[in-house]
Amino acid sequence: MPNVKVVVNLPDKPSYNVRIGDGIRTGLGARLHACAPYASQVLIVSDSNVSPLYGKEVRAAIKDAGFRTVDIAVPAGESSKSADCALEIWRAMAQYQLDRDCVVAALGGGVVGDLAGFAASTYMRGVGFIQIPTTLLAMVDSSVGGKTGIDLHEGKNLVGAFKQPLYVCADTATLATLPDREWACGCAEIAKSALIDSDEFFFWMLESAERLAARDSAVVSEAIARCVVFKADVVAADEEERAGVRDCLNYGHTMGHAIEKLAGYGTFSHGQAVAEGMRFAIRLAAALHGTPLDLVREQDELLDALQLPSLDFRASADDMIEAMHGDKKARGGHVRFVLPHDIGSWTVDDVDDEVLREHLDAWERSKE
Repeated sequence: MPNVKVVVNLPDKPSYNVRIGDGIRTGLGARLHACAPYASQVLIVSDSNVSPLYGKEVRAAIKDAGFRTVDIAVPAGESSKSADCALEIWRAMAQYQLDRDCVVAALGGGVVGDLAGFAASTYMRGVGFIQIPTTLLAMVDSSVGGKTGIDLHEGKNLVGAFKQPLYVCADTATLATLPDREWACGCAEIAKSALIDSDEFFFWMLESAERLAARDSAVVSEAIARCVVFKADVVAADEEERAGVRDCLNYGHTMGHAIEKLAGYGTFSHGQAVAEGMRFAIRLAAALHGTPLDLVREQDELLDALQLPSLDFRASADDMIEAMHGDKKARGGHVRFVLPHDIGSWTVDDVDDEVLREHLDAWERSKE
């Protein structure tokens, strides 16, 4: 599949390009000049896993285009999405004397993108920001749409800001070094997008799941492009999650975030937890809305084919409900779920604790 460009158009804001292709990070300097012609300084934020692999090459591509570059690498893992790491980046920016004309480049997965984007959104009340995602999950989800943030002990992403990138460079060549666990993590978000989007996307995924799990390059590129187009349309309709449209992107996340919190962040990947949340949510939807059981079965088949089996994890209904109430999606004391009625059709429902407890008890018993 040739290199692809997807344009994210936002009402009353500049559009930005998402480019997808093999080896495209070599052209970063020229792209940076195009999207930030005012800039002269670039801070590259990466992590301890990604920086040794791609930091030198990315730094050279940007520096050769005439930018002054500085860089910082945080420890790899969810624990770096913290106030302490944000403070470290802010202080580094001040010590390097970066001004409002600088650009922050996030080189890494979702943790780096969220953290670097949050730092960019707050340093000097906001500086330019580009995304260079190196994981499948970041390419199909977190690098597009402008959500940035950090975690608190009380829950994921409780502090953050909307900060749209100037440019997204999804170089699929970086996926060659991605571990299987992280690959499956990205596959979960692709499955989520497919079911929420349309029949065409979902049934294409059912047909292509085994090749995606096997990392077939053509299928990988097409899956990324489909997800970016889907998310770009959603974000354009509801950038800051005020109209209810963007809520659909939280499918599987209500239970997923609770599992991550109770199991301990990093015990399961985000995608593994979201896949379990999708399995639970579609069964809840079948009970509450009559969602076709054939669709429940087809989603299970898709997740199984993507090597996302049901998790070997259990927790009491009370513990799960408490964790769900602490999630940022909760409203007015109610736990909220994205519930699919069919492919491409969904609602966001407030679920009463007693109803939720009944279904969580059944979920826990299924783990015995």
